[in-house]
Amino acid sequence: MEENRGKVKNIGGKEVVSNKRMLYLIAIIVIGFNLRPAITSVGPLLGTIRDQIGLENWSAGTITSLPLIAFAIVSPLAPKLGRRLENEKAVLLGLILLFAGIGVRSIPYTPTLFIGTAIIGVGIAVMNVLLPAVIKEKFPNKVGRMTSVYSTSMAIFAATASGLSVPLAKDAGLGWELALLSWALLAVVGIVIWVFVVRQNPVPKEEQVQLSSKPFDDSSLWKSPLAWQVTLFMGLQSFIFYVMVSWLPEIMQSFGFSVSAAGWIIAYVQFVGLPSTFLAPVLAEKFSNQQGIVLAIGGGATIGFIGLLIGGPLPLIFVWVTLIGVTFGGAISLSLAMLGMRARNGQQAGALSGMAQSVGYIFAAIGPLFIGLLFDITHAWSAPIMAIIAVCLLMTIAGLGAGRNKYV
Repeated sequence: MEENRGKVKNIGGKEVVSNKRMLYLIAIIVIGFNLRPAITSVGPLLGTIRDQIGLENWSAGTITSLPLIAFAIVSPLAPKLGRRLENEKAVLLGLILLFAGIGVRSIPYTPTLFIGTAIIGVGIAVMNVLLPAVIKEKFPNKVGRMTSVYSTSMAIFAATASGLSVPLAKDAGLGWELALLSWALLAVVGIVIWVFVVRQNPVPKEEQVQLSSKPFDDSSLWKSPLAWQVTLFMGLQSFIFYVMVSWLPEIMQSFGFSVSAAGWIIAYVQFVGLPSTFLAPVLAEKFSNQQGIVLAIGGGATIGFIGLLIGGPLPLIFVWVTLIGVTFGGAISLSLAMLGMRARNGQQAGALSGMAQSVGYIFAAIGPLFIGLLFDITHAWSAPIMAIIAVCLLMTIAGLGAGRNKYV
């Protein structure tokens, strides 16, 4: 009889842990929902915002670059915040900042527009950096699968927000203020769920990756060749992704696509990459190293951009764009998965994430400016595309180093 009671007790304990895992799974997915809509919803409405508030073109462009600047500045500080508050509480704080920023940004005045945008960037940066650490802590043997889940959630809502902004603002009659404010609802859902996460008892120690008794020194990462390879892979894929978002419509128009068709191609590139966004980390988890996946991604992207450089009939151009979308869907999620795979524990994952995302978003901010400058100098897209091809090759080299089965 006593023996049976022990078994029941043991089963009940497993159910409690299982319920906590399910709560963390839902919470991580909801964070994925919140990481991009507040940013991607702005682009289609930028002209409307500029005209209604009376901004110059350069200051309107700052609205899209401010979050990237915030990412670069805040990312190295986020791991320290996570250690001070605990990662879960810091992620909840990031959601609260996101909610507050969306609210402030929706007030139709120039100061509140920029202040709110900066707050949004800070909140998302904290979540960006600490989510890989939370995954490493709570799902140490499922880093690839969990990264697939949240990166795919992020990509779906990033593309959806871009597509819904204009219909919400114009067709639904909400105006740009309420259209942007509507994405605060996702933050509210996230806050409610993460309040429950924070109130949970800690996961039993045997379920966690054991941390060293000695605190991890973040500064040591900046001397690690492997950490720099992970960082460069993250940064160079960010460079190319934000170049695509900024300039691919113009490149498509140079091939004869209409303005409308070129705009839809951006949405298509993001959606066609969703399957590889999900699959890349899942496959990465199944191999002792990820160098083969890096070669497939880097090689496919390079071929795609070489195709754009050579040109050809419109159907063939569409094939190259599809290849680029598929490969960069995988590049984004693989770079996120490596933040956990190259770390021994959540603390290291958070520190590596802070380093990689800080440098990564500097690359992301520089990329569109650099490619735009090349076009201004040459008045053609050949030189910019050749520069992108060179960055693809550098990304592949860095990825081959980052893909080795080693820890920072």
